[in-house]
Amino acid sequence: MGRSGDLPRGLVDRFRARGDTWPDDTGCAMLHVDMDAFYASVEIRDNPELAGKPVVVGGTANRGVVASANYLAREYGVRSAMPTSHARRLAPHAVFVMPNFARYQEISRGVMAIFRDITPLVEPLSLDEAFLDVSGALRRLRLTPAAIAQLVRRQVEQAHGITCSVGVAPTKFLAKLASGMCKPDGVMVVPKTAVLEFLHPLPVSALWGVGKRTAEQLDRVGLETVADVAATPLPRLRRVLGVALAEHLHALARGLDDRPVVPSTREKSIGAEETFEVDHFDRELLRRELLRLSERSAATLRSRGLRGRTVSIKVRFADFTTITRSKTLRVATDVTQEVFRTASALLDEQVPPGAVRLIGVRIEQLVQGEDGEQLMFDAPERGWREAEQAADQARSRFGRAAVKPASLLTTAVSQPNEPQPRPDR
Repeated sequence: MGRSGDLPRGLVDRFRARGDTWPDDTGCAMLHVDMDAFYASVEIRDNPELAGKPVVVGGTANRGVVASANYLAREYGVRSAMPTSHARRLAPHAVFVMPNFARYQEISRGVMAIFRDITPLVEPLSLDEAFLDVSGALRRLRLTPAAIAQLVRRQVEQAHGITCSVGVAPTKFLAKLASGMCKPDGVMVVPKTAVLEFLHPLPVSALWGVGKRTAEQLDRVGLETVADVAATPLPRLRRVLGVALAEHLHALARGLDDRPVVPSTREKSIGAEETFEVDHFDRELLRRELLRLSERSAATLRSRGLRGRTVSIKVRFADFTTITRSKTLRVATDVTQEVFRTASALLDEQVPPGAVRLIGVRIEQLVQGEDGEQLMFDAPERGWREAEQAADQARSRFGRAAVKPASLLTTAVSQPNEPQPRPDR
């Protein structure tokens, strides 16, 4: 689906809630809540001197990417996932800020707690957005769906000083589409009796599953709007797009989406990666970065009461060739040293030499901490876990820089201005 915030607003502006007035929300128990420029909003809230300025959050190096941009920066064309170098050309006067993901996770937990106070049926999609099924809350709170949306917005702003936008609709697809089209700080209601009136004037890019290539395929056969897709016989659409995608888009174009809110999705993996400012050949430097990433990933596991059985590394070379290598452990772990030893062995034994652009560590096959406990005579973890838990406590009080592995104390990954010389073969 294309960026719903970039779709033509005038076509559906009449569906916006205005003050205490909104369209008929009977039967619209599905809400999609999306924080407005979440990372940038948190930075501005924590640093009031940034208010009124274009703010871009992301990697500040030449190879960094934009993670978030406030709406002032977006007026200059800055978008998330854009290379930072391009964003600087578009908005050279913007303030560029390195992301603080620990802070964003903290705020996200508070926001999700607000959602769960309203309904247990909350399905987070990321740190800054979630679906809510409020069908049960309607009776308990004696409010309509749109009134609950307004309540959510007020509570988030009062508790955390940031804003969100809410789509209210009978289905997930429509609720997510509506939340994007009422940004920032708005509510949009898609009445159950006006679904096609809302959908059909929109361009095909509004449909979930239509990217640039699919939009071009549809345009070649004269299908420009959602109404065009809905009116096209399914056999013809199958010939253009293939069976699965054709049936999916045909259903959405007619307003059909029976997906429920799924509140208990377990995390499948946890990891971290780093894109270097310049390409690196030095294996010792790569190992230090693996230690840094292993420490970050294992700390996240411990904070969530999880352990993992499979450790994998990701390596992207200078020519953008990307490989992954993995190893499954006998016992699930949350210990930095065990993750690092495995990742380092994978690098040494299974990754060919070459200039490395990006390296990452990921821990998979996650289990709850208690489920992963199994004592073994030769287990290398005893003592390390206790030390790392103590380090976690110190970091929570004094910041991440308070405690580090000794080999990282003075060895931040070198980012020289000139590429490293190619080693002799």
